[in-house]
Amino acid sequence: MVKQAGFFDVEERLARLSGLGDQLEAFSRTVNFEVFRPELEKALAYSDGSKGGRPPFDPVLMFKILVIQTLNNLSDERTEYLINDRLSFMRILGLGLSDRVPDAKTVWLFRERLTQAGAIEGLFNRFDTTLRNAGYLPMSGQILDATLVAAPKQRNTNAEKADLRAGRIPEDWQDKPSKLSHKDRHARWTLKFTKAKRQDDGTMPSSDLAIPFFGYKSHVSIDRKYRFIRKWKTTDAAASDGARLREGLLDKANTASSVWSDTAYRSKANEDFMEKQGFVSKVHRKKPHLKPMPLHIQRSNAGKSVIRSRVEHVFADQKSQMGLFVRTVGISRATMRIGLANIVYNMRRFLFLERISANA
Repeated sequence: MVKQAGFFDVEERLARLSGLGDQLEAFSRTVNFEVFRPELEKALAYSDGSKGGRPPFDPVLMFKILVIQTLNNLSDERTEYLINDRLSFMRILGLGLSDRVPDAKTVWLFRERLTQAGAIEGLFNRFDTTLRNAGYLPMSGQILDATLVAAPKQRNTNAEKADLRAGRIPEDWQDKPSKLSHKDRHARWTLKFTKAKRQDDGTMPSSDLAIPFFGYKSHVSIDRKYRFIRKWKTTDAAASDGARLREGLLDKANTASSVWSDTAYRSKANEDFMEKQGFVSKVHRKKPHLKPMPLHIQRSNAGKSVIRSRVEHVFADQKSQMGLFVRTVGISRATMRIGLANIVYNMRRFLFLERISANA
């Protein structure tokens, strides 16, 4: 006969989870999720309930679900199942064993309403204010970079691709709403270049590899001192990295003026823009065409690489820990997905720095 779990059995199990280092408990202890409430309520514009009907779930609870989902790379259906199954999920959400749990459709609708309201930038800025109030000001300059984020591949004809590049909806899609809703008209193909690996016989290929890639691109600017994401932008995968520098990616609030990034950001337009805006360029210099790289530039680039490489840890954390991938269709939903990943990365970084500070 199976023993029915009692209140004290649940409390004992939660205490054991705490002893094992429950990351979600650390989240709820360190991050004040109430700071997001004003932005959530503004975006959702919930009714006052005077018309009756089942009251909506608390928006902060629902936002916590999106954080859990992003942190663990979960689908809506898997999220619903694990909230019902895991005590650690229930604890951060403040739910008991007998409480009503949002289903997958409710989670999707909540995220969709935030997406349509364009709320993700405001939510990101709310947490950035929390970081500043905790003493984590943007300091020591900033580092810019971008990474590709995969999306489900589209099987389109050459004519359909041409229409999409021109900003048109292919004629065959216009009278088929179900097909149109499943077609991503904003993601793009590009080539992902990677270093060629040494062959089995010990020789090195003469050129690097170019791998076709479909999806979006995440552009970020992190502060050099604390490595928080301070500015970010989402584009299609084929968008130029360098042009984004002039589109609000630089943080004027940083206490230092230096800007580090790789050669993709080196252009006369960018150098002139940074000079006019009061920034000091530490952008890598490009190798002269058909000429060897001068030794002094090699040394300068090597010194810059030591600092610039710190931004790679941000993308590695998001892709290895969160499994960053765009499951949805369209640039607005991709922006929501990447924006949530940026918020969750900053939360994880905040926990790490607070833990170091407490142990110092």
